[in-house]
Amino acid sequence: MKPSRNQRITAGRLPAVPLITCDPYFSLWSGSDRLYETDTMHWTGRRKRVKGTAKIDGADYRFLGVGKEQAMEQTQLSVTATCTTYCFQAAGVELCLDFWTPLLLDDLDVMSRPCSYVDMAVRSADGKPHEVKLAWEFAGEFCCDNGQTEKIGGGSFALETGGEHPMGHTVWMGLRQQHPLGHSGDSIAIDWGYLYLAAAEGSPLELSYRQVNRSLVVEGSFGVKGAEWEEASLVAAYDDIASVNYFGRLLPGYWARDGKNILDAIREAVAGHDELWARCGAFEEKLEKETMEFGEAYTKVCIAAYRQSIAAHKLIADEDGNPVFISKECHSNGCAATVDVTYPSTPLFFCFNPELVRGMMRPVLRFAKLPVWGYDFAPHDAGRYPYVTGQVYGLNSYQEAAQDLRDGEDTGYIYPMLWQMPKSAQMYNLKNQMPVEESGNMLILEAALVRQNPEGEKENLLENLPLYEKWVKYLLEYGSDPGEQLCTDDFAGHLAHNVNLAFKAIMGVEAYSILLHAVGRDEEAVQYHEKARAMAKDACERALDGDHTKLTFDGSGDTWSLKYNAVWDLVFGSGFWDETFYKQEIKAYGAKCNRYGVPLDSRQSYTKSDWMIWAAAMDPDGCAVEEFSRHILAFLEESRDRVPFSDWYMTKDGIHCNFQNRTVQGGLFMPLLVRRGEMRS
Repeated sequence: MKPSRNQRITAGRLPAVPLITCDPYFSLWSGSDRLYETDTMHWTGRRKRVKGTAKIDGADYRFLGVGKEQAMEQTQLSVTATCTTYCFQAAGVELCLDFWTPLLLDDLDVMSRPCSYVDMAVRSADGKPHEVKLAWEFAGEFCCDNGQTEKIGGGSFALETGGEHPMGHTVWMGLRQQHPLGHSGDSIAIDWGYLYLAAAEGSPLELSYRQVNRSLVVEGSFGVKGAEWEEASLVAAYDDIASVNYFGRLLPGYWARDGKNILDAIREAVAGHDELWARCGAFEEKLEKETMEFGEAYTKVCIAAYRQSIAAHKLIADEDGNPVFISKECHSNGCAATVDVTYPSTPLFFCFNPELVRGMMRPVLRFAKLPVWGYDFAPHDAGRYPYVTGQVYGLNSYQEAAQDLRDGEDTGYIYPMLWQMPKSAQMYNLKNQMPVEESGNMLILEAALVRQNPEGEKENLLENLPLYEKWVKYLLEYGSDPGEQLCTDDFAGHLAHNVNLAFKAIMGVEAYSILLHAVGRDEEAVQYHEKARAMAKDACERALDGDHTKLTFDGSGDTWSLKYNAVWDLVFGSGFWDETFYKQEIKAYGAKCNRYGVPLDSRQSYTKSDWMIWAAAMDPDGCAVEEFSRHILAFLEESRDRVPFSDWYMTKDGIHCNFQNRTVQGGLFMPLLVRRGEMRS
């Protein structure tokens, strides 16, 4: 029996439980506390059924999905960073299932491989012998978006190693008529590509495609005689054929960049099962040790965030083989490579593989240099997933290219090749851009990359320095007291004189100072550092209202907001705000806390969990991270909305506010990033 992870800290009850988490399209969840209470679903909530039954000594039981069979008793549910484990009992038999995906950030080939594992083990619970037959059925819904399962076809074959000996067995299914990359949008699922299931040679599992049900079926017989486990493993893989339209090129996943096909990926997954299980366990142990320095609640919150934060991206390779890590704005607007989604997500990736942060920035920098983006500030996004073909946010409504598209996020409409448009097309409405927000974001992220790897980042920095110079000038002119602009919290609407946005601009200017130091322009770097320091002093003096800072510089009454952008002062070691400032802010936030957390600001009772933990990471005493995490954990354990970990929810009743399954939960790892920076200092 492989080593158990039951001794580890687990996330506990979650609103939705991750089962398969590879990318935005190959994503399977359970929306119930017991695996047999509801059908499995895509993160959007669309039904993607997997049914599991057990025939024990001739009697039928159900352990997965809805049905008429009697349900087994679920005795355990535990969620670690890479694995979800369920255990069941019935008729003297114990069944354990592990759903796990090796999302190892330091191994991009493995991380990007569209393969996930379903391990199963049975044994006698009463000491008597039993005949157990497990059956799994994966519905054709996996391969289509709108239920066109009557068009599904499939088959099976032996999985060969390349020699004469078979390695195992594989079954597959997909639509008979396909249009790869045939749609774009937010709350939709894939309707191209093929689902594969595979088992190793010698496995007790038999795999088949059933045309009658248009489904893949897995059956296994186990003769259990005692306490020893009888085991089997299944690999589930999805070949999307074309993953992303990247500036006019239809590109596959990163794993396929050297000509590999899906069968190569499946062979590697089958052969690497035991090694990857051990590597995932070692990573989880390391992660738990680091997060437990803050506390158990914080550890559980990070575990809950880990898989979705990675799997809300697709990793591809550009024409030069460079990693491009494309986020999808899940359940917010479907945008791809959104700068203010990248920004909050990066602490996870800075901690475990900064090259993925560079991979997030590549498409944005590429688009920002094109004629169509003729502005002196950074863009908001680079497309709408899976089309990275030019910013779609804030298009002029009167442009022919944008007609009928602004409200088409769930209809599959595809935007034209915006990246090719000339500057004269004037595609964008300036009022709906985020100039200070996105310019500050990009500068801060580049500075963090430079600090982590000064020599390795120098070539990229020099290539993009002209853009950064243009953006920092914008921040100097408009960032000290921003006019009526959107920020990343655009759901709250336009806001003039936004103090937190001014803090973003301050740290953006400081970031540019770091960039100048990295290229040897030390005298200029000192000048920009002093400009940022002066901006910080001025902003703090104008925003201070007794024991806290205001929401806006011109605010009246008791207004306030989470000043989460100030955390980079600690990451960079800039020293712009002293310990008294941070202590006062944290104390003020704590006084505003409701059952499920601290509201984002004084206007509403909703919060953003990522920003709440960024604010907590600024606590000089180090207590706020665990304290605030307890409130987030309470939301996870008590929320009635059965959706993947939402970052935007009401702090009084735990109702989520639309966002779900977003990569921004990578921001919950900010305390680790701050702590690592302190250790380097």
